[in-house]
Parts: sequence; structure tokens; C-alpha cells
Amino acid sequence: MFGFPFMPGLLEAKNALILGVANRWSLAYAIAEAFRREGALLTLTYQGERQRQAVENLAGELGKARVLACDVTQPDDLERLGQVLARDGRPLDAVVHSIAFAQREDLARPFVETSEAGFLLAHRVSAYSLVAVSRIAAPLMTQGGSIITLTYLGATRVVPNYNVMGVAKASLEACMRYLASELGPRGIRVNAISAGPVKTASARAIKDFSAVLDTVAERAPLRRNTEPGEIADVAVFLASNLGRGVTGNILFVDAGYQIMGL
Repeated sequence: MFGFPFMPGLLEAKNALILGVANRWSLAYAIAEAFRREGALLTLTYQGERQRQAVENLAGELGKARVLACDVTQPDDLERLGQVLARDGRPLDAVVHSIAFAQREDLARPFVETSEAGFLLAHRVSAYSLVAVSRIAAPLMTQGGSIITLTYLGATRVVPNYNVMGVAKASLEACMRYLASELGPRGIRVNAISAGPVKTASARAIKDFSAVLDTVAERAPLRRNTEPGEIADVAVFLASNLGRGVTGNILFVDAGYQIMGL
């Protein structure tokens, strides 16, 4: 692999909120590592007591990042999160929304058989949560800032077994654009990173995921799969002053796979 000469301190003293760190293989953790490397002050969230210890352990590895409880489907949790962040007395500079969920059965069966409850749950967690998080974060971004979410090619193309999650990601991308338009006058940029398939815990819920990895490695222009660090570095770009003119965009980090036809 070719080395890249990083500019140190791209996020020096920036205050960043990262939602979705579940384990050390999650994309949110890779982003948190990159943000810490560039000098950011980190706040991580966890959902429920079952995740608390794991996220606190990871926070320790990231230089004692702060850990707060937040279930994005609970308005009271979001309100408390906003209140805690407001008490810091310093602006919020960056938000990373790395949250998605669909019931395993709705990923395994044909899309036409998606349950109404499963459809609504996938959209609530995977798409509407970006709106809800932005609503509590925007008033704290008094100096402007960057909101970043994670999407996937399945939002615009049919990917086998991605099913309701692809539809939810399409909704997420539309939400991102509307938020970019509304929050732009405040100096808040909203963008999405469309990551290539990566072996994460959540990816295991997708049937035949290994076949997706094999296909991308065979056909992508770079002839390989995406590495978490590559996604994280693009997140650093978007959160830093280098990305100051970028908003309402989807940046593909997928070894070029999105340009291919057959």
C-alpha cells in the first residue's frame, strides 16, 4: 500500500460526537480513532446497559473519550444528550451518525414480504434518527460544523439481500440533502459517506455477505475491498476545514465499485 503524508492536527481541539461505536470492528470506531489521531475531543454514545461496558472500554483506548447513554429512538435520551453537551460550554463541531438497524428476518426474506413493523423500524433507526440527532446538535454548532452519516450503494442500486435496509438508506440520503439545505445558512455542512462493504458485526446479518465482498474485490477498479481506515480518513476530511466547501454530497469510498456497470 502507498503511504500518505498526513497533516497532523486537522481536528485539533474540535468537539466531536460519534454515535454508533459498538465494537472495535465498527466503522464508527475507525472514525473515532482517526478523529482522535487528528486531535479531536470525543464523546461516544451507547445504547442500553448491555453496550455500556464495551463502549467504555473502547473509549479508554481512545484516550478517555467521554461516554454517554443515548437510544436514538427515545426522544428523552436525545434531549438529555443535548443538555449534557450544552453544559460543556463549548461549541459542537462535528457529529458522526453511524447508526442503522433492520430486523434480521426482513433482510433474509424477499423484499415484497417485508413486514410493516420491520419497514417502519428500519426507517426510524436508520433514517429518521439522523433528523432527530441533527435537531439536537444544530443549536450547539454555534460556529458551524459538520454532520456526517454513513450510507451504502444499496440505496440506489439493488443489492441482493440488502432489501429494506437499502430502502432505508435511500431515505437517509434524502434526509441528508434536506438537512444540508436547511442547515447550510448556519454554516453547518451535512454529507454522507457511501462506504464499500466492510466486514463488520452488522454486516453478518446480510445473507451471503461474503459473496458481496468477493464480487467487489473482483470488479472494483482497485481490485480490492474497502478498508475501514479509508472511510475514517474521508470523515476527517469532511469534519475538518479542508471540507469547508462540501455539503449535501455523497462521497463514495468503495475502491471505485460504484462506477462499474457489468
